[in-house]
Amino acid sequence: MLPILVEKVVYKHINNSLLEKKKKFIDNLNQNEINDFIVQDDSTETYSEFSTLHSEFLMLSRLPLKVNQKNTFFVNDYRVIEGEMNQYRILQYHFTYGKIGYQLEIGSSLEEINDLTFIIRFFILIVFVIIVLITFLADTFYIEYLLKPFYKIIDTKIRRVNQPEAFDHTPIKAGSRDFRELDFVLNQMMDRIAELFKKEKQFISNVSHELLTPIALLKNKFENLLQNDSLDNNAVDKIAGSMRTLDMLKKIINNLLLISRIENNQYAANEDIHFYEIITDMKEDLQDRLEDKEINFSNNMKNDFSFKGNKTLIHILIYNLIINAIKYNLPKGEIIVSDGFLNNQYFISITDSGIGMDASQLERIFNRFARISSDQDGQGLGLAIADSIASFHHIEIQVTSKINQGTTFTLLFPEIIKPN
Repeated sequence: MLPILVEKVVYKHINNSLLEKKKKFIDNLNQNEINDFIVQDDSTETYSEFSTLHSEFLMLSRLPLKVNQKNTFFVNDYRVIEGEMNQYRILQYHFTYGKIGYQLEIGSSLEEINDLTFIIRFFILIVFVIIVLITFLADTFYIEYLLKPFYKIIDTKIRRVNQPEAFDHTPIKAGSRDFRELDFVLNQMMDRIAELFKKEKQFISNVSHELLTPIALLKNKFENLLQNDSLDNNAVDKIAGSMRTLDMLKKIINNLLLISRIENNQYAANEDIHFYEIITDMKEDLQDRLEDKEINFSNNMKNDFSFKGNKTLIHILIYNLIINAIKYNLPKGEIIVSDGFLNNQYFISITDSGIGMDASQLERIFNRFARISSDQDGQGLGLAIADSIASFHHIEIQVTSKINQGTTFTLLFPEIIKPN
């Protein structure tokens, strides 16, 4: 809009200048001057006068009288002055003098005005681009500065929180009342979630614990029944089957209790753990199972280091992974345990040559009661327990697998650890 406004102002200024020249001309006009201006024997009956540089001209013409003819108006038109065509801003004034009609035209050249307007438009365009660029950069940095508390809330209170217990209730420093309100509401919401989460885990723990008592009583009654010599073989088999069912139920409850206690952070994590020692002892403990399936167990660990955690839970974690590798391995297969450093992070990998898993199975292997194959014994809680223990120690479990080629479980530790 600015060039248009500039053009309007310029035209207004030219119009005022032309009106002043018209007034001076009319005020000094008389019949003698008209006769001097318009030569009678000139067939055009027109007088014209122009400046040396053709920037202005004055033209007086005799015209027939017209009814309701506008006295003064302004037009932009081209005129040929001494063979040169230029554009002018022209004041046209119709008047009568001595009952004769005349038309007075006073023109001012627009060439310089057009050049100046072009320069102004070009300058405005450059200034506009600069302003837009500066505004964009300023807005970007300013908005980033304004939203810094928001990103901090997202990063520290949402993205990094996997458990309600790990939520940071420290108020975020923010100049905006909206962000302070958002932080306050998030704290309140997380408190409610943590309370409900705690009640749910406590409920599971209580129910699981209470179920152990009737299971123990039923098992004792079944054991007493087996002492009765009057029972036939069929009854003994049924009672023995019921006892196996109770043992399986007791094992499931104990595993659920273990998961609940891990998630409730009821274990200390301040013991020094040596993984090479754990793997070596576990190989000896599982030798019978390995020999039953003729599986070759290779311990290729090269680093002996210590890790702060709960030794019992870490033993259960590795035990469940190796048992899983034995269970789903092929006869005369192999299991390879190796370690190393990846981006300065220590890792332990357990690789088997078993049946493997597809993408859909990999997505749910850590779900509770999820089983890869219905042909295998188990309750589907081993990997769920392993995942809970890993989360408790901030260990990442990565799994890669191919059908009929085997599976690799990699434990990636959070700390930068150097070998002893």
